[in-house]
Amino acid sequence: MLEILERKAAELARVLRTRDDIVIEKSADPMDEIQYASERDLAIRNVDRDSSLLRQVKAALRRIHDGTFGTCIECEWEISPKRLAAVPWAARCIGCQGAADRDGRERGDESETLINAA
Repeated sequence: MLEILERKAAELARVLRTRDDIVIEKSADPMDEIQYASERDLAIRNVDRDSSLLRQVKAALRRIHDGTFGTCIECEWEISPKRLAAVPWAARCIGCQGAADRDGRERGDESETLINAA
């Protein structure tokens, strides 16, 4: 699992280093302006998504190193091996993740982010 997460982190870091997709282009044609803005918005959303995923992967790597990987950050029950095989950076069991999604919380590991920010 460690190797999978390290590869994913390296891949995301490489993708995020190449942010050349986000450029501000100007055109006299209003339709071109709309197209450029749309492409820029899509590139920004992709960077946001990849940044969020990289934070989740790094949090999973920290959990591996501190021995808490595979334990739900909410209920402290074991995360099923099937879930971890599908989403190796999962911080919550499927039940707690469903509750977090319904509550509108980010899919990532916000509690660890806040703890590490302090």
